[in-house]
Amino acid sequence: MYTEKLLDHFKNPRNMGRIENPDGIGKVGNPVCGDVMWIYIKVKDNRIEDIKFETFGCGAAIATSSVITELAKGKTIEEAEKITNKDVIDVLEGLPPLKKHCSLLAEEGLHAAIEDYRKKQNSQK
Repeated sequence: MYTEKLLDHFKNPRNMGRIENPDGIGKVGNPVCGDVMWIYIKVKDNRIEDIKFETFGCGAAIATSSVITELAKGKTIEEAEKITNKDVIDVLEGLPPLKKHCSLLAEEGLHAAIEDYRKKQNSQK
């Protein structure tokens, strides 16, 4: 049911945790399954210098959170905005159809963190 890549990201999640004083926070959830994700970003010179996540949910939710942080780390804000749930699924070498919503949550969480960052930047101008 789950690929080796998904199991690896579930058992050994990358970038798990919280960033103190993040530049952006994205919180998303799925009321149907109960998954909740927080994505925290630190931005320097328009690049995601650090990114972490906290996820309460199934193995697929944890794995997709881990992957999205790896995909976004080091990218410019504009590059990170282009990351989609399909990119996450490709890295995981597939995701069961019933778990596709987890990859969508990861994408939405990253985009929400970027949106929060942009709002904070605009309010400082």
